[in-house]
Amino acid sequence: MLLLGIETSCDDTATAVVDEGVRVLSNVSTNQDEFHAKYGGIVPEIASRRHAALLSAAVDDALTRAGVTLDQLDGIAVTAGPGLIGSLVVGVAAAKALAFATGLPLYAVNHLHGHLFAAFLERAQPPEYPFLALLVSGGHSQLVEVASPTALRVIGKTRDDAAGEAFDKTARLLGLPFPGGPALEALARDGNPKMFAFPRHRPDPGTLDMSFSGIKTSVRYFLETDAGKRARREDVAASFQAAVVDVLIDRVARAVDRAEYRALVLSGGVAANGALQSAFVALGERRGIPTFIPERRFCTDNAAMIAAAAERRAGVCRVDPITLVADPNLRFN
Repeated sequence: MLLLGIETSCDDTATAVVDEGVRVLSNVSTNQDEFHAKYGGIVPEIASRRHAALLSAAVDDALTRAGVTLDQLDGIAVTAGPGLIGSLVVGVAAAKALAFATGLPLYAVNHLHGHLFAAFLERAQPPEYPFLALLVSGGHSQLVEVASPTALRVIGKTRDDAAGEAFDKTARLLGLPFPGGPALEALARDGNPKMFAFPRHRPDPGTLDMSFSGIKTSVRYFLETDAGKRARREDVAASFQAAVVDVLIDRVARAVDRAEYRALVLSGGVAANGALQSAFVALGERRGIPTFIPERRFCTDNAAMIAAAAERRAGVCRVDPITLVADPNLRFN
């Protein structure tokens, strides 16, 4: 299928045209960092208003770059949840209007499914089922067992902060600009990851769940001490990043010990982190399991991944454009 994808779950206004869930003909994304930077985080009302101002032009841009027209499409895929409700409403309303006006099928996609199938984009040989996905972003940190496009099971999750959220909050403690995650990673490149031993917390030995709030809090208390005030920010950033990566990789390794997987997939915005990527690939090499990481442009929120997920889950995510509503609690399975 040739699908138009629309993604407005948070603060990126994204559109794309994707063929057969693999070949990306266009991938348009406009971030709103300059509008949110002075607040130190995303302001939902600002995000939704920017989507409303940009989305129509973004759809036209995606179609133009792809060299296709609306009547050549086979369907429209849109993120229906989870996310910021105001942002979701803008994207869903636009997709419904297009589907109603053209008669094209409409596919409502869970944002996290998009991240799972981002690893299939622009690949001649995609991950084989069953695969284990580590999905890490600003709002989510999960281990997902994927037996087929429609057989998904969360086998581990964060009990508190998501990994990306911990990155952003720690970046703020270090006085870094918004967005904090990339800024902290850049700072950590010049630091010693073994300088400070921040905790690696495992909530329950019997589960694959994870926790990142304690690492962030440990950094905060350390920075309030005399030693913390004298410490190089580069070393603090590198040590914090190492602790988060260790927790994530430990959970993947424990999951691999429990079941057999034909591939390991790393996805979500934090998947763009170089330290995490290196550790993830190294784990796959040690265990003899192929690893798949989306291109950087497909790690962060994008519309191509929404179309990729719709292609593979078309039978279960096609919806009526009249009755569809944006749902910030859209079910994962």
